[in-house]
Amino acid sequence: MKETLQQTRLHLQQRNYSYSTQKTYLGMLKVFIHYFQGEDLAELTEEQIRTFLVETCYQTGLSLSYQNQMINSIKFYLEQVIGKPRKVYHIQRPRKEFRLPVVLSKPEVRSILRQIHNPKHHAILSTIYASGLRLSELIHLKITDIDSERMLIHVRQSKGKKDRMVPLSGKLLYELREYFRKYRPKEYLFEGEKGGMYGRSSVQQIFRKARRAAGIQKKATVHTLRHSFATHLLEAGTDLRMIQVLLGHSSSKTTEIYTHVSNQYIQQVISPLDTLSCENEKEKIYWK
Repeated sequence: MKETLQQTRLHLQQRNYSYSTQKTYLGMLKVFIHYFQGEDLAELTEEQIRTFLVETCYQTGLSLSYQNQMINSIKFYLEQVIGKPRKVYHIQRPRKEFRLPVVLSKPEVRSILRQIHNPKHHAILSTIYASGLRLSELIHLKITDIDSERMLIHVRQSKGKKDRMVPLSGKLLYELREYFRKYRPKEYLFEGEKGGMYGRSSVQQIFRKARRAAGIQKKATVHTLRHSFATHLLEAGTDLRMIQVLLGHSSSKTTEIYTHVSNQYIQQVISPLDTLSCENEKEKIYWK
């Protein structure tokens, strides 16, 4: 197992896969190797692999996202690492679930931020919401990525290894300057107590505590701030194409999901109940 994982890690690094993807693929591959312990992975049949997926993923009720990641990791190893042809390995993908993102209202975002009294913690969540950043993008931001002259934030090598620019809010710039004067980070915009990149789990914990303190029952996470950023822009009249660019989405279809949760679109619909006329006094009592 150790040799296989090292070999796969090398191929992932050579192809410039992100640290997060490397960790996911190698974790999935451990499960795959353990299942076929003692067998030559290069000689596995399509039927054997199908059986593995059914028993490990499908029958255990794991999410479709997990199933897809498992298939991707297996395909990467068999096709990219040991060079098996793609035509030999075909597995039907599970149908993708359609789930609407959880979105916070503006008062809910304000309520969450009001629970945070630590300037660094407040600046972290403010930056995510103000710019629509992913958590991984936030912790990789460096001081030099803040362009206060042009009022832009340079997001480097995010998902898909792409750079993009997002606007720097005037309120956020003021908050970041106050934070900087107090904490004096040296390289990364937000650093841990001993320097270096701020921890992902620490950001998640900050948000979780603030959400609970605000009494918000929605199943919101740090990523919900990014969803809320996009939805609030859409409700304010920002063009969908511009939101796509700001979020760094490759496909407009990914961005279009926010039309399903935006009040701007949903509240324009008039319910057929509101178009019914009252024909007697009893109906007037119900529908004043």
